[in-house]
Amino acid sequence: MKKLTVVLIGAVSLLVTACGGGGAHVRSEVTTVSKGQQLIDLKKAVNEGAITQEEYDKEKSKILSSAN
Repeated sequence: MKKLTVVLIGAVSLLVTACGGGGAHVRSEVTTVSKGQQLIDLKKAVNEGAITQEEYDKEKSKILSSAN
């Protein structure tokens, strides 16, 4: 019984350490776009026909009413 407990503890330890990703590097970036830049991009999209005027008006309203 003692040997089984040691084997189980060893197996669990191995599983837990194996979940670390093997030294994989994770990179994340946070970019913040100002309301002004969002509006410029949105205007460009409507001018180029990528979105309709209705979509433009809806998104513009969202941008202007957002907290940031």
